[in-house]
Order: sequence, then C-alpha cells, then structure tokens
Amino acid sequence: MKMFARAALAAAMLAAVPLAVAQPAAAQGTVKFGALYPFSGTLALLGDESFRGFELAVEERNAAGGLNGQKIEFIKGDAVDPNQAVGEARRLTSVDKVSAIFGTYSSSLSLAATQVTELANVPYFELGAISDPITERGFKYVFRTNATARDFANRMVDSIIEAIAPALNAKPGDLKIGIIHEDSLYGQTVSGYQKSRAKEKGLNVVEVLPYSAKSVDLTPVILRLKSAGADVVLQTSYQNDTVLFFRQMKDQGYKPKAVMGAGGGYSTRDTMQAVGAENMEGALDVDFTQYNTNPKAAPGITEFAAKYKAKYGIEPRSGHSLANYMGAKVFFDAIASAKSTDADKVRAAVLAVDIPVGQTATGWGAKFSEQGQNTRAVPFLMQWQGGNLVTVFPVDAAVAKMKTGIGAN
Repeated sequence: MKMFARAALAAAMLAAVPLAVAQPAAAQGTVKFGALYPFSGTLALLGDESFRGFELAVEERNAAGGLNGQKIEFIKGDAVDPNQAVGEARRLTSVDKVSAIFGTYSSSLSLAATQVTELANVPYFELGAISDPITERGFKYVFRTNATARDFANRMVDSIIEAIAPALNAKPGDLKIGIIHEDSLYGQTVSGYQKSRAKEKGLNVVEVLPYSAKSVDLTPVILRLKSAGADVVLQTSYQNDTVLFFRQMKDQGYKPKAVMGAGGGYSTRDTMQAVGAENMEGALDVDFTQYNTNPKAAPGITEFAAKYKAKYGIEPRSGHSLANYMGAKVFFDAIASAKSTDADKVRAAVLAVDIPVGQTATGWGAKFSEQGQNTRAVPFLMQWQGGNLVTVFPVDAAVAKMKTGIGAN
C-alpha cells in the first residue's frame, strides 16, 4: 500500500511538471535593468532628480503591461565617483545580471561605467551626461538620448548673438565675454567648445578661468572677471559652486550684464532658493527642457509634471527628471520593438528609431547615429523670472520673453 501511494505521488508530481513548463515564461517573469546614478555625495541632488524621471517611466511602462509581457525591475547602483561607477557597473552586470543599465547624469561617471558595460556586451542607455566623448569612442552598445556638450556650448554662444546682444542694443563683438568652469570633464568639455565657437563667431573672450567644484572661495575668479570688465559670464557648474558664485558675486559688488549657465546647478529650484529668487532673477540657463515650456512644442510635458507632483509631492526640481523620463521611454519602446534584450537586436532597434522633433515631452525628436548619439536633441534657453525657470527660446517653446539684467532692480 505504501509503495502504491509513493508511486501515485510520483506520478502526480511528474504529471504536474509539463503544466508548469507549458506556461509562458514572459507572462510570469521580469526583466532586470540597472539604474546607475550618484545617489549620495555632492552630485546626489541632480542624480536623484534624474533617477525620478527614470522611475516614473518604469512605473508607466509596467502599468501598461511591461516590456513584452515582462514586468520591469530595476536595481540601483550608487556611483559617487568614477571608481565607484566602475565597481557598481561590474556588480550590476556580473552579479545582478541586468539586461541593460540606465543612468547616469555625470559625464565622468558615465565614461567610467560604460567601459565596463561595453566589455560585458550590455547596453548602456545614457539619459543625462553631456560630454561628447561618451558616444565618440566607437562603442557598440552605448546610446544617448540627450544633447551633448558641443550642443550646449553652441547654444550658449549663439544666444549671446541672437538674444543677449539685441536685448542690450549692443553689437555682439563689442561685448566682453568671461568663461568660467569647474575643472572636471563636464566643465572642461563645455568650456572648450565655448572657446572655439566664440572664436568662430568673432566674439571677444577676455577670461577663461577654471576652478574646482569643491572650492570654498571663488573670490579670485570673480575679481578677475570684474577687473577684465566681463559683460557676459558663461559658467559651467554644479549646484554648490553655482550658489557660491552668486553669493560672492554679490559680496564683491560685481553685476555683469548677463550670466548664463550650462545646465547643472543653474537649473535647480534648490539653487534658486539657496541663492534667493531676487539674486537669481534674470540668470540665463541653457539646459534640458524645463517644465515651464509651451506644451505645443513638447506634448506630454504637462502630464509629466502632474505625475511627478502626484508621486513626489513637489514640482519637478529641474529638467533632468524630464530628460530621463523621455529617454527611458524611447529606449523601452526600442526594446519592445526588438522583442528581446539581446544586445545586437537592441542596437538594431535603437538605430531604427525615427521620432520627429516636437513629438516628445522634451520637445526633442529621436534619431540615432551609428555612434549611438541622438541627433535630434536640442537644449533650450531658459531664464529665472519671479522665482521660476521659464523657457524663452526657441520661440515656439517659449512661455515668456527674455529680460535683461541680473538680480532684482
């Protein structure tokens, strides 16, 4: 009797196996991605803000059924510096076995992490770092949706000619330009392109001054600008050095005719609050699309801002979340089109993406070069007005007219 019972039990177990195997794996499984951002350290504010956009895109996709029937699961990696970016990229690819990594905000971190993922044949989707070399090294599986440092620099220099000089009733060549930048890869890359673009356009650059983003005193930089009589200052910076620059600029009584930032610290509400709305008034910012942009030029931007506030309880802190949201959506669609996470199939699907300008929530389009760079991402010109960062150029995306002067009058 016991033998019969055991035989019956074994037969029942064997009969159950085909039923389990027959069920579609995709319907039950998940697809794992890495989310590599600076969640701690000096870059944490914008690192977290960037991640929030990615997180919203994941939730939206999962609510719509996931990717090819699989729920998206992400594993966070905290990249404080390039060494840690390498370590976290190795963990995500070799231990957690993610199918791709999304990130990263910082160019230095992205350059380091992508070396690991390329060797591992794991796609890396950059949604925020702007240094051009990220997509200029001949890597096969690195893709980027956002604009590059060259795009930022060209927009900044061209804005002097197209917007600032006319507003000041001045000839562009008569204005004295000061270029200051933090000395990491981010600042070096943008300032390098600014110098070459200014020379190409015949502008008068009187100072080019690097400094450490960890500096606690920018007085020497400000005094050099003041002594040179710089009318327009172009700054490439993070949050802490932006705040320091504005505070010490006020202390030294230096009030140039225009100050323009290259994204970074200039785009965050936290920076404005630390500096004071009255002191930040009139500061210009060439950056990712901000949520105070005409929705006709960026369809879906209003809905994004509403989703952000519903989840996090505040307005978006900068356009970095929007850029990451848009980029993640583009890549999710490409992976869905590939019907696979195989790196070569994903690459083919990404290179087939063709979205016209003006049809995403950032207002950008999406068309990728063989190097993996989106050729339809263009930074906008924004300005702090009345405590809000509003788009002032291009005209179809603008919600306000550009004002002149820095600080409350």
